[in-house]
Amino acid sequence: MPTTDTTATVFRRKVFYVPGFDPFPPRRYRELYRREGAAQAALSGYGLTLRGMPGDGGTTWQVEGRFPAGRTEAEVEVLVWSDLVQAAMDRGVAGAWALLPRTAWTYLASGALFRLLRLRKGPVLASAYPVAMLLAQAGLALLAGLFFGRMLAAAVPGTVGLALAWAGGLATAAVVLAVFKRLDHRLYAYYLLYDYAYSARDGGAYPPELAQRVADFAGRLRRALDQPWNEVLLIGHSSGAHVAVSALAAALAAGLPGRHPPVALLTLGQAIPMVSFLPRADRLRADLAALSRRRDITWVDVSAPGDGCSFALCDPVAVSGAASADGCWPLVVSAAFTRTLRPKTWRRLRWRFFRLHFQYLCAFDALPGQRWDYDYFRLTAGPRTLAAHFGGRPPSRQTVRASLTPHASTAA
Repeated sequence: MPTTDTTATVFRRKVFYVPGFDPFPPRRYRELYRREGAAQAALSGYGLTLRGMPGDGGTTWQVEGRFPAGRTEAEVEVLVWSDLVQAAMDRGVAGAWALLPRTAWTYLASGALFRLLRLRKGPVLASAYPVAMLLAQAGLALLAGLFFGRMLAAAVPGTVGLALAWAGGLATAAVVLAVFKRLDHRLYAYYLLYDYAYSARDGGAYPPELAQRVADFAGRLRRALDQPWNEVLLIGHSSGAHVAVSALAAALAAGLPGRHPPVALLTLGQAIPMVSFLPRADRLRADLAALSRRRDITWVDVSAPGDGCSFALCDPVAVSGAASADGCWPLVVSAAFTRTLRPKTWRRLRWRFFRLHFQYLCAFDALPGQRWDYDYFRLTAGPRTLAAHFGGRPPSRQTVRASLTPHASTAA
């Protein structure tokens, strides 16, 4: 692992952050960073000051860090694809229901579903959740429609009553389904369906609009590599992990500039196999293979068994059939929520699956003296490179490396 660090008075880092399949604007992540960074700084004994950049919609912010090892300046930029997510989610109830059989068939017919189950059951059960929840909603809508239809039929006898019963029953069912859709910010059934459907839409190949966005991200990365940073750090969270992998692979395809800052990739709570196990995910598998062999970068993959929405401690390269004898990345590390969170905090969060999936971006409140090496704010705003921070760190003993994908082609 490269362990180049800096002795500069002020350590300067450029951070690019790729969110998961999230329709919310980037300022949500800026405010999350502000709130949780302050909490982590208070717990860990360092200082963080965050300043937004006016007029950019919260896409970029600056962080000044005061650590025992030195002062830092970081510029954090969200690589936005929320507009693509919003467009993918812009469907009515009927449009969403049309996605359900198509998405299920893609995972079943390709053989991906049963291989994913052998890998980690949590994310696959999460993919079954929208199916079960939407079917339950349909059942309740049907019962409500039948009930209201019977009331109308009893109140208005004859043919007119029968027609009213059918019309009223169908209208009632439609209203119930619409109400459930409006409540999806709490239920997440439609949201998860859209997420899996977007990956499965082209059998794992990047949709044209996402491929173009990946190219745009690669251009931003490439320009940052020509600037005098002490580190360029790319972070991909959840479904954003595979986007980050492909963006970095594209940025490095022509090689690194002659003089360049250390380059690092940090993937958090990744769900890469949900895409890489699909038959047309050739580009993603090729990008995974290419990055795994780059000895001039650092790649650390952090997950936690307590996160049921990620493929925890699964080496995304190896399980996707993209590992090679000369591969050296990623270093797979456990965030170990049961040890890095206080028992009270863990009990409060353990059944809040979506909140836990964002814990990587939040403060960890382990008791003083409890050792852990994952601190999102120290990694993004601290005075050491990712390579120096994890230098000598062995991979998690629970790392899964068996190749389980039914499709391993990396053909262009």
